[in-house]
Parts: sequence; C-alpha cells; structure tokens
Amino acid sequence: MISIVTATDIPALDMLVNSAYRGDSSKKGWTTEADLLEGLRTNPESLKKMIDEPGAVILKYADENGSLLACVYLKIKEDNLYLGMLTVSPELQSKGIGKQLLAAAESYAIDKNCSKITMTVISVRYELIAWYERHGYRATGETAPFPTDPEFGLPKTPIHFIVMEKPVI
Repeated sequence: MISIVTATDIPALDMLVNSAYRGDSSKKGWTTEADLLEGLRTNPESLKKMIDEPGAVILKYADENGSLLACVYLKIKEDNLYLGMLTVSPELQSKGIGKQLLAAAESYAIDKNCSKITMTVISVRYELIAWYERHGYRATGETAPFPTDPEFGLPKTPIHFIVMEKPVI
C-alpha cells in the first residue's frame, strides 16, 4: 500500500534509506552508493525537515503488516515536481516496487498540475540512469555539483549530478 509518510514513520524511514544506499546491507541491492560515498545517506533530523517542507511529501510503500519497504521524496516547485530518494529495501529490489512508486509519483504530479518531473542522479550511476531512461526520463544536459555538506555523505571519487526529466502532461 502506498501512502504519505508521517513523523511516526521517521525511525523506520531512516533505517530503510540508509540500508539501501550505504553500508554493507546496501550491497545486497543494485542501488548502493557505498563504493561512491562514505557516511550515512540521511538522518532523522533531515527526514523531519523534508516532510515538513512546504509542497513536499514522502510517499511510502508498506506491506500488509505496515512494515516500510520503500519510499520516494516529492516536492512541488512551481509547475514541476522534483523526485528524489527513491528507495527500495535491498532485499526487495527488482520486484517492481520502485516502478509502483514511480507511477504513484507520476500520478501525484498530474493531480498537482505539474507538467514534468525532474530529478538529479549521480553521474556515475549508469545502471540507475538507464533504469530511469527505460521509464521515460531523459537527461536534460544540465549538471549540478554534488553537495559538499557531510550530511549527504563524503565522495570517495569526484562526482556530480546529471539532471533528468519526464513530461507528465
């Protein structure tokens, strides 16, 4: 079931996101950033700020017992929906959950009268870029620097973001 994250979900959300992106547990899935970045992907304070941001939500995918299995961050910026932190538990990747959350994000964008969805993807995440391309997203040619704030992780190699987008209306 897909629904909107609340403050009570933050501890489980923090564990999910960090397990999918960093550390040994992330290496069970194909979305790991453990070889690219040191440190945690997020923390409870950052997640609280994200869900409290005007125009932002985090959608969660939970099983029938209410266990948090996946999430995606969405933020409206004028007529654009920014998509970030698409996360699926490493043990459940490649089972279609990410596709379901991507479809929910696209429906959300349409409901909010957004004309496109944009995202940033780490430039060397070729398999992830290809996955988004298979779902209709295209690189815009724009790039953005990777944050130098240790809160996002410390790069082990030079990296930057590429900007991708998909029209939805």
